[in-house]
Order: sequence, then structure tokens, then C-alpha cells
Amino acid sequence: MIYELRVYSCIPGKLPALLKRFEDHTLKIWEKHGIKQAGFWTVLVGDGNNDLHYLLAWDSLADREKKWNTFQADPAWHKARDDSEKDGLLIANIRSAFLKPTAFSAVK
Repeated sequence: MIYELRVYSCIPGKLPALLKRFEDHTLKIWEKHGIKQAGFWTVLVGDGNNDLHYLLAWDSLADREKKWNTFQADPAWHKARDDSEKDGLLIANIRSAFLKPTAFSAVK
């Protein structure tokens, strides 16, 4: 299992709209494509109070490529994204890293 850490830095004031898009639309579309989330976080204390951090669990990089590309091409995703951005973009920057658990990690 590998994990993808994604950090979305939102345009100030847009984090609530991004959270709503995930809760109301994105997670359902991911489920349809077999994309597994391992958790979502916002910053309680510290830098990045406009950021959304989340982890996705993948069987392999090939699994990620196949499922992510299918998700990205889904018309339901395009509609959800476009509808949520009708008043302007939500995200200023996206960072992504692929993580491999260590032998002693509680998460495997």
C-alpha cells in the first residue's frame, strides 16, 4: 500500500466551499471509481489555515494512475468542479507526495 498526501491551499475564504464540494460530490465520485481516502484534515493551529490536507490509499502507482485518470475524465466530476467554481477558483495551489510506510509504521 502507498499513500498520496495532497495539500490544497485555498484562496482566502474559499475553504468552506472546497469542503462542501468534497462532502457533497467528490467522495461519492471517488467511491464510484474505487478511490479510497485515508483521512482529511484542516489546520487547527499553525500555518496553513486555508489548507486542506488529505491522504489517499493506493495499491500501487499503476492503481493510482488508472483510477485517478478515470476519475478526472468523469463528467460528474467536471460538473461538480465547475458548479463549485462558478464564483471563482477555490484552490490557489496543489501539492502532492507519494508516501511509503516504514517497517515500524502503525499504518501499513
